[in-house]
Amino acid sequence: MRLSDAAAAYATHLADVRRLSPATVRAYAADLRDLAATVGEVELADIDLETLRDWLWRATERGDARSTIARRTASVRGFFAWAVDEGLVPLDPSLRLVAPKRGRTLPKVATAVALDAVLDGAGARATSGDVLALRDAAILELLYASALRVAELCSADLDDLDRSRRTVRVLGKGSKERVVPYGDPAAHALDAYLTRARPVLVGRGEGTPALFLGARGGRLGARAAYDVVSRVLAPVVGRETVGPHALRHSAATHLLDGGADLRTVQEMLGHASLGTTQIYTHVSAEKLAAAYRLAHPRA
Repeated sequence: MRLSDAAAAYATHLADVRRLSPATVRAYAADLRDLAATVGEVELADIDLETLRDWLWRATERGDARSTIARRTASVRGFFAWAVDEGLVPLDPSLRLVAPKRGRTLPKVATAVALDAVLDGAGARATSGDVLALRDAAILELLYASALRVAELCSADLDDLDRSRRTVRVLGKGSKERVVPYGDPAAHALDAYLTRARPVLVGRGEGTPALFLGARGGRLGARAAYDVVSRVLAPVVGRETVGPHALRHSAATHLLDGGADLRTVQEMLGHASLGTTQIYTHVSAEKLAAAYRLAHPRA
């Protein structure tokens, strides 16, 4: 079987059998397309360890980040393990492929005071009655209150929102469902959006069960949600581009700072591994160390 054909079959396997998220499937498929573009239309059995090492070396030479190289290594390892299981190749050429160690990158986090100002500002703009301002205030409040991923926010439907219990049901990575709470400010913003803005927006489209709508009445896209967040959050975080994940990072860190235990935060974020959640303890620890150095007389 040719590499490109096997890669397409593997992408189907990841989506339909392993139930990985669409974003993960796209990333792995893109890695394998890059491999095919580098080595050409070859038979799967013709790919050996040196071919794979050369492919990764080329990516390093053009300046790809270590995290990208590490993901590509994981992509081909998973691909060839699957190919062996399927009987497409007798041996796995990626077994001795070594990935570079990922450098630890702490997430960008806004302070609680700064986020209060951002969210209060969004709420003030919403008092104008502008439907998009009302929608944007609800988006910002819910993302921060429930620490949602942008894909979870955009895929949520009206029926997923329980306004009496103040919870939202979302479908996370690996098609795992969870229910997360939100508080008073998010409830007020959502009520204003649902009563005064969404009926106007839905009238511009063909009707959709989506919770959040775009300007033309269709389901809100990830790019539009990114723009909403980036527009108000970039000056606070201190980066030109900052997306919805910054609100998720901030919410997780602020929960831990406020005394929430790590398991609770893991469940709220929908992390499969506690180790993934522990990155936020490093953020809190570094903030504590910085405050100590500034304040303690014998620091």
